[in-house]
Amino acid sequence: MTDHQAPFVKTPTSAPGPGQADAGKANQGAGTEGPTQSSWAERAAQASPAMAQWFTLKEQVPDTLLLFRMGDFYELFYEDAHTAATALDIALTARGKHSDSPIPMCGVPFHSVDAYLRRLIQRGFRVALAEQTEKPSKGRKGPLPRSIVRILTPGTLTEDELLESARPNLLMALAPPPAHVQGQGGEWGVAWMDFSTGTVDVQSTTALGLDELLGRLKPAEIIIHDREALPAAWRPYAQAPDGGARGRRSALNAARARTTMAQAWHVHDAASLGAVTDNQAIACAMMLDYARMSQAGTLPRLAPPVVHREGHAMGLDSATRASLDLLEGRDGSTANTLFEALDNTLTAGGGRLLAERIANPLTYLATIQQRQRDWAWLAENDNLAEQVRAHLKGLPDASRALGRIASNRALPRDLAAIRDTLAALMALHVLLGRAPQTPWAAPEPALAARLASLHAMLAQALAEELPARATEDGVIASGFDVELDRLRTLRDDSQQAIMTMQAGLAERYGAPRLRVRHHSQLGHVIEVPAREGERLRAHPELHIRQGTANLARFSNQALDELNSTLAEAAELSTEREQGLVQKLVEAIMALEALPALIQNMAALDVAQSCAALARTGRWCIPELTEDASFDLRQCRHPVVERAMEGQRAKGGGGAPFTPNSCALPPTERVMLLTGPNMAGKSTFLRQNALAIIMAQAGLPVPALSARIGLVDRLFSRVGSADDLARGQSTFMVEMTETAALLNQAGPRSFVIVDELGRGTAPLDGLALARASLEALHDSIRARTIFATHFHALANLTAELPAMRPWAMKVREWEGQLVFQHEVAPGVAGRSWGIHVARLAGVPAPILERAQALLNQMQARRKPARTPHQPEHPPATWQAQGVGASDLFTNQATLSPTAESSRTGRTASGVKEASEMPPQASSVAEGGSLNPLAKPTFTLTLPTENASADTAPALRAFLKNPDPDSLSPRQAHALLYELGDLLKKPQ
Repeated sequence: MTDHQAPFVKTPTSAPGPGQADAGKANQGAGTEGPTQSSWAERAAQASPAMAQWFTLKEQVPDTLLLFRMGDFYELFYEDAHTAATALDIALTARGKHSDSPIPMCGVPFHSVDAYLRRLIQRGFRVALAEQTEKPSKGRKGPLPRSIVRILTPGTLTEDELLESARPNLLMALAPPPAHVQGQGGEWGVAWMDFSTGTVDVQSTTALGLDELLGRLKPAEIIIHDREALPAAWRPYAQAPDGGARGRRSALNAARARTTMAQAWHVHDAASLGAVTDNQAIACAMMLDYARMSQAGTLPRLAPPVVHREGHAMGLDSATRASLDLLEGRDGSTANTLFEALDNTLTAGGGRLLAERIANPLTYLATIQQRQRDWAWLAENDNLAEQVRAHLKGLPDASRALGRIASNRALPRDLAAIRDTLAALMALHVLLGRAPQTPWAAPEPALAARLASLHAMLAQALAEELPARATEDGVIASGFDVELDRLRTLRDDSQQAIMTMQAGLAERYGAPRLRVRHHSQLGHVIEVPAREGERLRAHPELHIRQGTANLARFSNQALDELNSTLAEAAELSTEREQGLVQKLVEAIMALEALPALIQNMAALDVAQSCAALARTGRWCIPELTEDASFDLRQCRHPVVERAMEGQRAKGGGGAPFTPNSCALPPTERVMLLTGPNMAGKSTFLRQNALAIIMAQAGLPVPALSARIGLVDRLFSRVGSADDLARGQSTFMVEMTETAALLNQAGPRSFVIVDELGRGTAPLDGLALARASLEALHDSIRARTIFATHFHALANLTAELPAMRPWAMKVREWEGQLVFQHEVAPGVAGRSWGIHVARLAGVPAPILERAQALLNQMQARRKPARTPHQPEHPPATWQAQGVGASDLFTNQATLSPTAESSRTGRTASGVKEASEMPPQASSVAEGGSLNPLAKPTFTLTLPTENASADTAPALRAFLKNPDPDSLSPRQAHALLYELGDLLKKPQ
């Protein structure tokens, strides 16, 4: 979707599926009680006329629930009935017999079918609607003809009751690369459309980029030939191009695809629609064919396709989106998401556009800056912004109303939505057009005149109280059309004539209880109690129409004439009214600029939403640059801050959110962040990532100031969880996400990593963490925040000159740990795990035992201080309230062997192994004195200080264990034994 230049004058030219377990049980046209596909024609020949129609239609959609209109109900039969009765929790019964067996049946009222459709679609079912295609006529025998008028699928919905107002509902089609280039970097053709609004977009992407695109768009349905080609999480959304319907074409070549596109947009050559590649054209044509199939061969009016270029949007993989809770949380709701924290929109279209911008941050600086100017201008004009909000507030969803109008499914309220939207558009044109230095230009006079004319027509034509359906009487207001008024008078004023006739008949026949009533099937009849009916039978001018135990119904020539006149007047009135409604629809569709005007009003809504944040004075306009800068001053996490403010507003108390700054200039582009759990590391990590997304989405940033060099890809590896459904442990998920960022990140990327290596043995994790940190620093050179509990990594500053250690500040007060939630230069020497366990409510005896064990292990493992080692870490590395200990200390010394294995050289300022004291050398895999060493190790046995008895004992000890067979606990125990051997008296 492109941004506006003059928003009000543009004309149109951008996990398992819900209910898949239930949908898997959907009708397959077969079963123990249903017919097999091979027997459709045979079964139809043996069935009643109505059921023969059902068999014929069901053969067309064997994999879809068929709702078959029967009078005032939609009915389902055979396996469809069993499936729907279970899914909807409605009664299962039977209708008649077929081959001497009862036919299973269930049904739902036609007037409330939308509620049932919503439940079926949400549970993953596809539903076909079969309607009568002719009206009843006198003398006609047999059932009325029926046909499938629509197939409802998750991606082709238009009804408000079936959609989320704040989210687009996308149908996507994918065309893979040609077979001869698959696996060689070939590009996929991708097309997607929002059926409810008529927007269409196309793009090409690599296999690697496909998962990112799917995560950004979150399509409701994906059209693809081979679902196995999709990432596993998206396969439940896949649907074959023929939709499971018989007789549908499914193969397309480029020439045929371009012809399909030209026909859909009524152009001579698809080239006039833009530079579309062959694969993009094939994907687009697949999508159009599927949409046409779902609409019984017709297509709504669609906006011309917008062609996107890959690379104009920031890369965000699925793991990053999930960890940052951009549009929805892990539970699928919008609670505690970035969208919820930013959303001050007043219209459904504005909410969808804001969500789209959050999901799709840009890398195109000019567009970002245009968005900033739009809301910054409103923020500076507070009174004007208030008036804008007053015009936007309460407006209906005009985009989706227009989509239903274009699909020939207009409801009376959709016409009213366009009427009210036009009124708001004209008022906003006047308001913004006269404002000084406005970026929101007014439309040309000719277009403004057309808007006013259409609004006047709708305002005069539509009644104040509108019926629910367009087929019901009362859509058109009295006084709009003289002929309609005449027919309505003839139809409605006959009531007085009926009352006069009733009084005359009662007196004539001496029947004071006689009434003239209207019957749905018989028309107007004379109705008397059964006892009086016996007497009226003697009058030859009366003929009996119906008799019951309590009533007798008669007719005469005058009533027959009255019925004919009234029926004709009612029919003519209905036809006249429907014709007028159709003229209103045609007038709306004739205004081709309307979709763009409605979309630009949504952009205005997003701008006022941003301005509302900016006016608080606590949100800034971020400065975006083309370099690699990154400097946030006093930045805050908008979601956490909003939650804390909500708690205080409810009387929950608590301190305000603590802002933090973060600067990563090119010479200090890697931040090593240490500190205890619960101190705010994850919040700090995420708030920096969210600031980048907000800035490149063109939104304000919650900070005192922000300067950000454009980020091409953002990676957030924070808070991994297992994926048992796909057979992946937590550590496997962590490594998969780590592999993705290490393989894809580059110098313009931004990476945040939290506790890499935590899911395995300590030394394995430390080795992985160090190797990844080196890669991010040396070869990838991305701006990085690397949070870890491996505090020894802070000793790598000499070897990684662009890395700086930072820590979360904590204090101990009367035995309690106080989190200050501030980031300061330095490195934490402790992880404070036992303190955090106390906060979590771990029983006191266990805490006491844990503390005693920790003290014991620290005492046994602490090496003697040497002249080369300071008593305390350097002051510049000390965060307030931290110390040093074991594997997670900042005092471990870098192994020359590890350094040479990384760079092929010895780091400046680090002694060779022979010059280093024994306590600083790498002694073995698992040696606690040098945990930073890589898998290539050197062993320095004690010579000067070891007794004659110690050296042989050490050699014997080291020959026995097989390092590859040791568990982490066994290796840990062996380290203690090794320490005891080294401590033997001389």
